[in-house]
Amino acid sequence: MLSFYTYQTPNQYAQAFKEAYSIINVKQVRVLSSIYFFVSVTVRMLSLFSYEGLSSMTNYSEYSSNNWLTITGSLGFLLLSNHALKSDRWTTTSRNILIVTCCCFILTTTFAVSYIFSLHNPKNTLAVFLIGIMMVSLFFALEVKQIVILSLYVFLLFGLTLTLPGLNLTDKVFNFMAAFILVVALYTFSRYSYYFKSKHFTQLKQLEERNLEVQLLNHQKSEILGFVAHDLRNPLNNIEALTRIVLEESQQQDNTEMQLILSSTRQAKNIIDDLLEIAQNNKAPFQLQTTDIITFMNNICSNWQKNLNNERKIVFSAKEQELTSAIDLSKLTRVIDNLIGNGLKFSKADAPINIAVSRINEQCHISIEDFGIGIPDHLQTMLFDQFSRAGRPGLKGERSIGLGLHISRQIIEQHKGTLTVQSRENEGSTFTIALPINKEAC
Repeated sequence: MLSFYTYQTPNQYAQAFKEAYSIINVKQVRVLSSIYFFVSVTVRMLSLFSYEGLSSMTNYSEYSSNNWLTITGSLGFLLLSNHALKSDRWTTTSRNILIVTCCCFILTTTFAVSYIFSLHNPKNTLAVFLIGIMMVSLFFALEVKQIVILSLYVFLLFGLTLTLPGLNLTDKVFNFMAAFILVVALYTFSRYSYYFKSKHFTQLKQLEERNLEVQLLNHQKSEILGFVAHDLRNPLNNIEALTRIVLEESQQQDNTEMQLILSSTRQAKNIIDDLLEIAQNNKAPFQLQTTDIITFMNNICSNWQKNLNNERKIVFSAKEQELTSAIDLSKLTRVIDNLIGNGLKFSKADAPINIAVSRINEQCHISIEDFGIGIPDHLQTMLFDQFSRAGRPGLKGERSIGLGLHISRQIIEQHKGTLTVQSRENEGSTFTIALPINKEAC
């Protein structure tokens, strides 16, 4: 529990802590000296308006001298601290000398007030000096050697008072005991403050190191994914091209094996595209351009319908004549293709896919509805996770690695939009994209 008395900053962070807190401590010097200067000048100004009444006060000349000392010293430390923060010539050692000197100044002025107010017997009234000790202890992060210097300085202050005439032996003993108690308080408060400041600094440094490690691992992961995906794409392109040639030249009416090879190749290429998208997601900048979403979606639906050769119906509808939004054409096309492909994959061959575009408030909504197997409630919460466990094989056995919807949501969020889903098992699913409307175009 009392480990803070002997606590030391871990070696790997000790030098960084000293350098960082030498600057922070100098900033504290600037703050305290500014407050000191303001208060002491205010007191001096007020004394000018009531000089006659104050001049008759006991020990007024001593209070006045201490006030001038405070004004002069605080102004000096304010100027020095400003210079130390702006100049590169100040080293850690020179900043620490400034800090210790400022602490001695605070202790001196507060002790002087207590000494004068107590009628030259400090043990009588130590309230102001205690405030000085608290300020030094809590405002600054002081090393052990700095606290030792200040502790010796406190003994020196009390020692000087003991040499003055007028104190009997009992008073001197009590003053010595008061000095000892105050030194213990100074050391305890200082070590307690240092302990928490050092712990906080160390934890921040450890977090920074871990963040750097995570960033490095993410970078390496992206490079590995990109490398693997890129190198796998070329042989797959060759396999796909050769399979197409064989299918075109084959005289057989039914070539199931070649069709399976072609289908598997396309599936592998889709997986590679997903991996590349994950690897390059934070690298490739978006090329946004203002686009009429209705025309954009109508073209996509037409292309899908041509490829399906009327085997499936893609039903498109729009409630508005024109809705514009700033989009990346290739990225958003990828999202729409993925959602339509999922709808086809998880619904029967005779079930249509309904696509609608509408305006709701200041957003353009694109909904893609299928009438397939739906998504169970317990899978919907993890549907958009990377490598999601919610991935299921399609009705024809199509495999998924759980990246498509994760990538789709990332792309939509980078458009400052949202991608949501509503689904009921065995009834179908509706994915809704909400994009901000381009008001200027409207």
